[in-house]
Amino acid sequence: MLLPIFPDDTEMITPVLGVRRQNQVVHYLLSGMPIYSHGEYELNKFRFISSHLVLQGLCKNCDIARVFHVSADSVRRNKKLLSEQGEEAFFREDLRKGKSHKLLPDVLERIQSKLDQGQSNYSIAKEEGISEGSIRYALSKGRLKKKPD
Repeated sequence: MLLPIFPDDTEMITPVLGVRRQNQVVHYLLSGMPIYSHGEYELNKFRFISSHLVLQGLCKNCDIARVFHVSADSVRRNKKLLSEQGEEAFFREDLRKGKSHKLLPDVLERIQSKLDQGQSNYSIAKEEGISEGSIRYALSKGRLKKKPD
């Protein structure tokens, strides 16, 4: 039997799970033994590890929220992301390269043709499944042009 012996500066998540920071590295300890570590500012690794701990049943969402001062909703979202999409969801590259995922070129073309026909922003947004604000934003940025009245 392993006695749960933890260093003095360990903050306890549960009676057997703790976390400590040393030299800008965050270490997770289970019964005093290190199980994970990541750099202090590596948010995606933190999100993965904390979600993994919750999914393994080592702690609860509220334990992570309490110790790390994050919202319980963000812990729940990250846990759901891990359970549905796996580890890759936290570490894959963002393929959008700073572009809206809803207003891609083919969608912009469809919206522009509807604007040219005189259709309202609201009705276009409902048909395309996007917010009216997205269309207004694209108009303000010059990505779409409103038909002159």
